[in-house]
Amino acid sequence: MSARLCVCVCLCPFVFPAFDYGFLLRISEDARRVEALNEYLSSRSYLAGYGPSQADAEAFALLCGPPPERHVHALRWYKHIAALNHLGVSCFSAKGKRVQPPWSPPEGTDVSKLRLYNSLTRTKEVFVPQKGNRVLWYCCGPTVYDASHMGHARSYISFDILRRILKDYFKYDVFYFDLNVTSSFQIIKRARQNYLLEQYREKKPSPSQILQDVLTARTPFKAKLAETTDPDKKQMLERLDAAVEAALGPLQVAVQSNAAGDALQNQAQVLLEEAKDLLSDWLDSQFGSQVTENSIFSLLPKYWEGEYHKDMEALNVSELILMSNSISNGSVYFDTGKFDSCPAHSYAKLVPEAVGDQKALQEGEGDLSISADRLSEKRSQNDFALWKASKPGEPSWDSPWGKGRPGWHIECSAMAGSILGESMDIHGGGFDLRFPHHDNELAQSEAYFENDYWVRYFLHTGHLTIAGCKMSKSLKNFITIKDALAKHTARQLRLAFLMHSWKDTLDYSNNTMESAIQYERFINEFFLNVKDVLRSPTDITGQFEKWEAEEIELNKSFYEKKTSVHEALCDNIDTRSALEEMRALVGQSNTYMAARRSAKLPPNRMLLQGIALYLTNMLKVTFGALEGAEPIGFPVGGSGQNADLENTVMPYLSVLSDFREDVRRIAREKKVTELLRLCDELRDDTLPELGVRLEDRDGLPTSVKLVDKETLLKEREEKKKVIAESIYMAMAKLAKMKVKPSEMFRSETDKYSIFDEMGFPTHDAEGKELSKGLAKKLRKLYEAQEKLYNEYLQSTQNGS
Repeated sequence: MSARLCVCVCLCPFVFPAFDYGFLLRISEDARRVEALNEYLSSRSYLAGYGPSQADAEAFALLCGPPPERHVHALRWYKHIAALNHLGVSCFSAKGKRVQPPWSPPEGTDVSKLRLYNSLTRTKEVFVPQKGNRVLWYCCGPTVYDASHMGHARSYISFDILRRILKDYFKYDVFYFDLNVTSSFQIIKRARQNYLLEQYREKKPSPSQILQDVLTARTPFKAKLAETTDPDKKQMLERLDAAVEAALGPLQVAVQSNAAGDALQNQAQVLLEEAKDLLSDWLDSQFGSQVTENSIFSLLPKYWEGEYHKDMEALNVSELILMSNSISNGSVYFDTGKFDSCPAHSYAKLVPEAVGDQKALQEGEGDLSISADRLSEKRSQNDFALWKASKPGEPSWDSPWGKGRPGWHIECSAMAGSILGESMDIHGGGFDLRFPHHDNELAQSEAYFENDYWVRYFLHTGHLTIAGCKMSKSLKNFITIKDALAKHTARQLRLAFLMHSWKDTLDYSNNTMESAIQYERFINEFFLNVKDVLRSPTDITGQFEKWEAEEIELNKSFYEKKTSVHEALCDNIDTRSALEEMRALVGQSNTYMAARRSAKLPPNRMLLQGIALYLTNMLKVTFGALEGAEPIGFPVGGSGQNADLENTVMPYLSVLSDFREDVRRIAREKKVTELLRLCDELRDDTLPELGVRLEDRDGLPTSVKLVDKETLLKEREEKKKVIAESIYMAMAKLAKMKVKPSEMFRSETDKYSIFDEMGFPTHDAEGKELSKGLAKKLRKLYEAQEKLYNEYLQSTQNGS
């Protein structure tokens, strides 16, 4: 009651301006006073929006009660004043005006802040850009001397996800500078070896020459194998040696037996292919110093750079700023000791414990930087090259210090510094680049810019393993991106990355990819169900359904899950938890839709549409796991025509579905089984070939869904497999039920030798009496078979 009065008071401007009520004092009879008041109010605009006056209060006090209903104006006025008095609202100030009540602001709650795991502090830090909303971000590029592999994808998909979330979810103005393709000792050595091996092939050596050269090359290879202590590398070298050994034998036999020319050549080419790695190493040691043409060293990275960018495009990694190597113009080393002794600087901020670690330097710098002659040029083994004087067999450019090439670390510093300046917000790269590469980048850049904050936040992505084993190109244990895309879609690969923390190790395995596929299928099915709901015919009022307890509960959960997703992304961009919250939201939505279907009631369209739009936006804009222009769900059909395809074909499919339902209804009524069979064939065999799924629902219209053709065909095969397995199990059970208990053990003569009159074994195959424990166990099996056999006899008597 009080709430209704409040609305009345607040929304209805109700009383007239101050008036001379003296005439009422001159009337003694209540009836006549009310009549006079009603007549007076009939000519006054007491609903004109003015506040009540003191005169209204005094006139109200003259009345003994509410006026009769026939005095409409007086009664309405009286009710307004009475309502105010009843509510205890003091509407009359000394001046006859209403007083506005005081207002208190809400206390609010703490807002979640974005925190990122900063390798500089090895902890999660609140992310604060240096300049307002602007974020300057640099990522180290790949070393492209071979096909791009899943390790590259690990880094670049992860950083693409992080960049999208900062830019499109948190709305930072991100300037992302990336994909500078660096040169390194791997490229130089691989390019030189490839050139020498190709030259060797072009000379068309005889089979006996190939045999002799491989045997010669195998001697230093065997020594290298004996010296290797790293278990992964040793295993790789052993596999290579075994392959060479297997190819050597047949060629040696063929040469000794003077085999026919074609057979001899075939055996020689097999050996050449298996031994190309150790042969190229040997050729490099013999003739590498004679390779001096710079173009030889540019062809290899240029080719693989192009292949790399094709792979990135296929993975839906956004287009980024590409900088080519600009070579500035002797050996110059960075003095790490002098730098570290300066109070304003510190060497190896990221991995201080690695300083002096020769294994770490070997992995990072390679033989071209830490060989004995190189070390002799340095003041300290920790110093690193800014400019390297080129040796024979290495590319070179002129400089004030003589012919040479830039050091690996200086390339990144030069490019990042020239574009982003003296300080950047974020620097990214793989975990294995922390030392020496990123530590050396930091040292030389902070020395150049004379500061200690060239990088504010260092983000390092975790390793990628292959079925639990270390992935390494040098160990020949890697999967190329092309191979991965041949087995799985770019969306499935991205979902696999999203389902793991970007900073932790990710294991690329069948289990990992199966989890991603199941997640994709689960989300896609939800989108298809929502689309089906939105296509259901409804009148204009049906689009604005009343919310009941179920809708209120689902909407509450929707907002809770959105909050949880936001908190997960604030917590070091935890996409794994975010996806799990989205999965839970879909599960609750599915439960809601199923409950409405069971009750033969339509689900709330507006609510489901809102949830589907949110999930689509998160997967598309924020995570980059969806492409296409559809507002809801995964794209259907070819690229560029997704939305048009569904909008074009769905009306025709709906007509076909309705027609099929009518045919099925008539066929059931008339008991025409042939028509029912044809309808099932249309659903199960014909339409899946066109990417259409029909779902018959008892008491409800058939659901029509556009689904990827390959998915439907796979579903069909799985369904057939399940049916076949069910039939097999049923037949096996029936066969078992037919066995008489007295016969079940008699055939097992390898286990038992003597049986009682009921067919129960009493002695084992050696004639020994069965133990009590075994007899008890067999008795249970016997009794269970008795039960099955009796069920079989009962079914035959009933004619089933």
